Amino acid sequence: MVGIIGYGVYIPRYRIKTEEIARVWGEPGEKLAKGLGVFEKSVPGPDEDVATISVEAARNAVKYARIDPKDIGAIYVGSESHPYAVKPTGTIVAEAIECTSEMTCADFEFACKAGTAAIQTCMGLVSSDMIKIGLAIGSDTAQGRPGDALEYSAAAGGVAILVGKGKPVATIETTVSFTTDTPDFWRREGEDFPSHGARFTGEPAYFRHVGAAANLLFRKTGTTVDDWDYFVFHMPNGKFPLAMGRQLKVPNEKLEDSLVVRQIGNTYSGSAMMGLARILDIAEPGSKIFMVSYGSGAGSDAFAITVEDEITKHRGEVPTVDDYIARKTYVEYATYAKYRRKIKALG
Repeated sequence: MVGIIGYGVYIPRYRIKTEEIARVWGEPGEKLAKGLGVFEKSVPGPDEDVATISVEAARNAVKYARIDPKDIGAIYVGSESHPYAVKPTGTIVAEAIECTSEMTCADFEFACKAGTAAIQTCMGLVSSDMIKIGLAIGSDTAQGRPGDALEYSAAAGGVAILVGKGKPVATIETTVSFTTDTPDFWRREGEDFPSHGARFTGEPAYFRHVGAAANLLFRKTGTTVDDWDYFVFHMPNGKFPLAMGRQLKVPNEKLEDSLVVRQIGNTYSGSAMMGLARILDIAEPGSKIFMVSYGSGAGSDAFAITVEDEITKHRGEVPTVDDYIARKTYVEYATYAKYRRKIKALG
């Protein structure tokens, strides 16, 4: 069976509290800060971008799996904030972790589900024996227009997952997807910040796609909510995954452990994968994990995952999600705006 043979995460040290953002924007901001269920979010430093975040996560994944990076036959980096419009991020990662040149590499883009699409691609290549190991990364330094609702949740972080055979720490039993053309969120070439359809991003976008993919996976696996120990849904904020859980009748205790969005915000392409990594950090062998990502535009990928005994042999190798969450330095809005390059010269 194809599975996860290693994984690693990286979350920038800097944080800004949503109440600090609200302080700048006054009463409208205070309502947003209270309503989204995000208390603080990660902020990339002035020398951090998707490439550096991806490299750190990939190095952790390789160390965790105890593999030779030259055995990696494919690297796919999913993001909507690649540092270059024309030049791959994946080649930077490959060079940094010392992969062989005899490999395939590409950057993926599908809003917040590009990372899970990369996992599916690696699964196909590994299961067909075209490659031995594939590296799928979901990484972002998400943008939000000053004062916009996105500014209270758009964060930074990355997750790298090594897909292979042999002795996986978690087996990927199956995966399904649900995709439509739903323009709930977009950013045209040359624009600094994305636009979104406000409430339109909820009902016809997020909830439709995550719910449909979840129900497809229930049908394909012949299971119900009772058969799963943990659920992970894409986390654009702290409200949506809980609301999705209520729609599917998922008990809160099966969802709570994945909700890292409250402490670090929405890491976009790394969001669902970060929730999965948090669960893999704590889950016992035999645990069943139900994960559904979401990407605006729009689509969802759902995965049925079983934790294997092998996982107990790798814990303690690299920092956990909780380790990175605890490692933080707060900044005020002015520093945040400088680091995110929101201040531009006039004239």
